[in-house]
Amino acid sequence: MAKAKIKRLYLIPILSKALDVIELFERDHAPLTLEDVYQQTNISKTSVYRILKTLVHRGYLAQNQNGQYRLVSRPRRLHFGFAVQSGDLPFSVALTQSVNAAAAAAGVELLILDNRFDPDVAVRNAEEFVAKRVDLVLEFQVEEAVAPRVAYIFKKADIPLVAIDVPHPNATYFGVDNFEVGYEAGTLLAQHALRCWQGKADRVLGVGFSEAGSFVQSRISGAFDGIRERMPGLSAAQFVQIDGRGMREASRVAMLDYLRGATPGDHTLVAAATDSSALGVLDAIRDAGNEDNFAIAGQDCIPDVLDEMKKSGSAIIGSISHGVESYGPRLIQLGIAILRGYTVPPYNYVHHRAVTADAVKGRPDAMEISPAQVDANEPAAERVE
Repeated sequence: MAKAKIKRLYLIPILSKALDVIELFERDHAPLTLEDVYQQTNISKTSVYRILKTLVHRGYLAQNQNGQYRLVSRPRRLHFGFAVQSGDLPFSVALTQSVNAAAAAAGVELLILDNRFDPDVAVRNAEEFVAKRVDLVLEFQVEEAVAPRVAYIFKKADIPLVAIDVPHPNATYFGVDNFEVGYEAGTLLAQHALRCWQGKADRVLGVGFSEAGSFVQSRISGAFDGIRERMPGLSAAQFVQIDGRGMREASRVAMLDYLRGATPGDHTLVAAATDSSALGVLDAIRDAGNEDNFAIAGQDCIPDVLDEMKKSGSAIIGSISHGVESYGPRLIQLGIAILRGYTVPPYNYVHHRAVTADAVKGRPDAMEISPAQVDANEPAAERVE
């Protein structure tokens, strides 16, 4: 007689353990501690801890101040709105990828809308988020003039708002310390002049972003301060600002206009508010055949700038990395903390670090620059594993 074939069970062990934990809570109908769950299951304490934290994060369990866990009925998946600055800008693309991945990992439903670098579109997107009844909005909208209107739409609807890189009224801020990242860029530029130009510079040019308001513009004032401290002989008249709107083509056009009135051969340090602006400046000075007399530092460390820094003789000598890959996990964590009622800081700064052309090229004598700011402003909430 043929033996009966044993049917293979396609099980996921850790999922089975998580279901055992849920069933334990359903059976006992009482709060349980981690130790209680450990003692009443055949699951390791490490796995029990991670399962409990995951179930709390996903809304199946709640934890009280005494450390006990209780079952929560009918958990609902969180729904975040995410307004992207522009789907055409490299930093925005990288930020979207980071937030999307973090939301998926955390079980948060995400509605993504593109502000298209247009204030009217940003207002319409805000109204759509309200209509779709999202729980919280992550807003990357850089026009300071429309920020109060966007923020008011969410305030009226009682939807918490997290503003990315550009502060909005009544919003929790998340992003870089704009003045400090500017200061770091200025430090790179001054070091270049001291090392390569015998400590001399004829002009210091800030390529700003006036529409983003004073906070983002402080990247330029920070850069100017970083240069003045190391090159005190420079006069106020040697510091000049132009507006590149944070974009490559607008910065190229503004730079070409500036070059028409500039003295050929002037050694010029350029602090750009974004890497896209830095590339636009580079395009302009290459068109003018004057790259050797310029040194440019940008912000964001986008791939095109990193590729440019690998080239011998490129005028882009550095950029400040804002660690965009870390934005997503921290933004999702921050949003969850706000919705759970945890106290969070009004300003949540990200780590940043200076990246030099020498470091990108892998030169052994390149100066290694560590993160300039250690983030002491983590949300007062449990870290989402």
